[in-house]
Amino acid sequence: MDAGESSGSPVETKKGKSKNPRKPKDSVLKQKSPAEFFAENKNIAGFDNPGKSLYTTVRELVENALDSSESVSELPFVEITIEEIGRSKFNSMIGLVDRERVDEALYDDFETVKAREKRLAKEARIQEIQARNAALGKKVKDPTSSKAIKGRGEASFYRVTCKDNGRGMPHDDIPNMFGRVLSGTKYGLKQTRGKFGLGAKMALIWSKMSTGLPIEISSSMKSQNYISFCRLDIDIHRNIPHIYLHEKRDNKERWHGAEIQVVIEGNWTTYRSKILHYMRQMAVITPYAQFLFRFISDTSDKNVSIRFTRRTDIMPPVPLETKYHPSAVDLLLIKRLIAETSKQNLLQFLQHEFVNLGKTYAERLIGEMGPDFSPKMPVKSLTSQQIVRIHQLFRQAKFDDPSGDCLSPAGEYNLRLGIIKELQPDMVATYSGSAQVFEGHPFIVETGVSVGGKDVKQGLNIFRFANRIPLLFEQGADVVTRTALKRINWNSYKINQTQDKIGVFVSIVSTKIPFKGTGKEYIGDDISEIASAVKTSIQQCCIQLRSKIVKKIHAREQQERKRNLSKYIPDATGAIYDVLKEMTQMHASKKIKYDGEDAELLRKVAARLITKETLREKLAQHVEQVDYEMALEYATQSGVKEEPRENIYIQPLESETNFMDFHSPIFVFRLLK
Repeated sequence: MDAGESSGSPVETKKGKSKNPRKPKDSVLKQKSPAEFFAENKNIAGFDNPGKSLYTTVRELVENALDSSESVSELPFVEITIEEIGRSKFNSMIGLVDRERVDEALYDDFETVKAREKRLAKEARIQEIQARNAALGKKVKDPTSSKAIKGRGEASFYRVTCKDNGRGMPHDDIPNMFGRVLSGTKYGLKQTRGKFGLGAKMALIWSKMSTGLPIEISSSMKSQNYISFCRLDIDIHRNIPHIYLHEKRDNKERWHGAEIQVVIEGNWTTYRSKILHYMRQMAVITPYAQFLFRFISDTSDKNVSIRFTRRTDIMPPVPLETKYHPSAVDLLLIKRLIAETSKQNLLQFLQHEFVNLGKTYAERLIGEMGPDFSPKMPVKSLTSQQIVRIHQLFRQAKFDDPSGDCLSPAGEYNLRLGIIKELQPDMVATYSGSAQVFEGHPFIVETGVSVGGKDVKQGLNIFRFANRIPLLFEQGADVVTRTALKRINWNSYKINQTQDKIGVFVSIVSTKIPFKGTGKEYIGDDISEIASAVKTSIQQCCIQLRSKIVKKIHAREQQERKRNLSKYIPDATGAIYDVLKEMTQMHASKKIKYDGEDAELLRKVAARLITKETLREKLAQHVEQVDYEMALEYATQSGVKEEPRENIYIQPLESETNFMDFHSPIFVFRLLK
C-alpha cells in the first residue's frame, strides 16, 4: 500500500500547485526621454487622432511663422499648403513596392457573400421605394452611392508645408531646434503663443510614428547669402536629432525666413472645417498679416485656395520679457532664481530679480524676515529654511500690481479691422480694458461685438483668443462662452439673442494664460478677476451698440413717418384747398371779413395764383426738408452707411518715407515728416 502511494506521488505533484512559486524578477529602474514621453502621451499636445493631428500641425507651424516675422517687425506673409498623398505615391516615397492582394478574406474591408447579398437587397428595396414614389408624383431623393468599406489600415497621408518671411534660424541651431524636445526660445516670463517647446517637434514625432519620414527645413536669415537646408529625424529614446543632410545652398533671391515640410497621417475630410475656421479667425486677430492657404488633391474639385489679404500695416509691439512678481513664485522658482542670479547679496537679489520691489521696500522685507537675515548676506548662502521664510513672507505681504507694459494686445484698431474685413457686419463695437492682475500676472481683455455680417449664423457666434491665437475646442466650459450666454442681458441692449446675428470676439493676453485641461483649449471660469473683466468688456461693447441701434431705430421711424406723410399729401392738399376756396367765397360775399396776411392769401387763391398743385408741391417740399434735416442730424451722430460698401486698404508708403504714428483706440493718424 505504501509502495503504491509512493509510486503515484510524482503524478499528484505535477497536477497540484507548486510548493515553491516562481519569484518575480527584481524591478529595473527605467527612464524615459521627453520625446518618448510625449510620443506616448501625444494627446497632451493636441495629437489625439489623425484629423486633430493635421489641424494641430497646421496651427503650430502658422503660429511659429507669425512669431518669427513679428520678432523682426516684419509684416507677416505666411503660405500654408496641404498636399494629399495617395497610397501608391506614399509607398514610392518610402521605397515600398505596391503588391496585389492574394488572400482577400484576410483584410478588414473584405465583404463576405452574405454581407454582399444583404447590401444588394437593401439597395434594391430603396430603388423600389423610389420608383413607387416617382409613380405617385412624390419628390424622389437622389440615390446616394454606397460608401466604400475602408479598413483600419487604410490611412490618408498629407504633406504639410509652411513658408514665412521671418527672421530664419542660425545654421548650427536648426538640428536642436527641431530634433530635441523641450528646447526652445519661449521659456522666459513673457506673453507668447507657445511655452512647451513642442510645436514643429511634435509634428516631427507624429510623422515618425505615422509615416517614418524625416522633416525638411529651409531657412535663411537677413543678409545671409546662403540657405540652410536640413533633413532630420528625431531619436525618440535619446531625445537627440538624427541628421540625414545639413548643408548650405545658394540664396540668389536673398530670401529670408523659414520653410518647413513634413509628411504625416491625417484626415482632411473630418477636420476641413476646423482648419479653415482657424485660418479665418487668425485673419481676424492678425489683420496685418497675409495668409495664403492651399489644399491640393489628385481630384481637382477638392482643391482649395484661399487668400486672406492684409488690411493694415500697423503691428502690435513685440512682447517684452518681464521679471516675476513676488506673489507669483513658489519655492522651486525662488531656488532656481537664486542659483541663476548674478547678484551677490540678498538686497540686490530682491531688487533686481523681482518686479515692483524697490530698495526701501526690500529692506523692510528683510527686516521682517528675522534676525537671521541681513541686506548684505550672500544670497547663495541661504538655507532651505530661510528660503521657506522668504516664500512665506512673499505670500503674506502686499505688493504693487505689475503693469501691463510687457503685454502686446492686438489693439482695438486691429481687432475692429479684422472683424470688418472677415465678417462685414452691419455694425461693430470694440473695447480694450486696462491691465488687471490675477495671481501676480498681468492680463488685458479686448472685446468686439458685431451685429449682422457675412457667413454668420443667427444667435451668438463666439470667437475666443488667448495670446492672439484662436481657441476652437471645448468652447462650452470657457469663461467667454459662459459669460456671453448666462451673464449678459442682451435684450436690455436692444439685441435679440436668438434672432440677431451676433459675433462676440474676446481676446485675452497675459504672461500666464490659465488654461484648463491638457489640451490648452479653454480658459476656466473659476478666476474671478478674468470673469469680471470679460463681462465688463462685453457690456461696454453692448452699450456702444445700443446707442447705434437706438439711432438706427429712430432713423427707421423717421423714414416711416416720411412715407406716411407722403401718402397723405393728396388728401391733405385737397382738404386744405377746399377750405381755402370756401373762405375765399365767404370773404368775397363779406359774410366774414379777413385782413392782413389772411386776406392776401385768399386773394391769391381767388386769382388762382395758389392752386391745388401749388399746395401739393409745397407740402412735398416740406416733407423732404424735414426728412433731410433729420437725416443730416443722424448722419453727423452715427455716420452714413452706403451700400454696397467695400473695405479699402491703402498700400504703405515707401520705406524711405519718414512718418510718425499717433495711435487711438479706433484709428491711427500718420503724420508725414
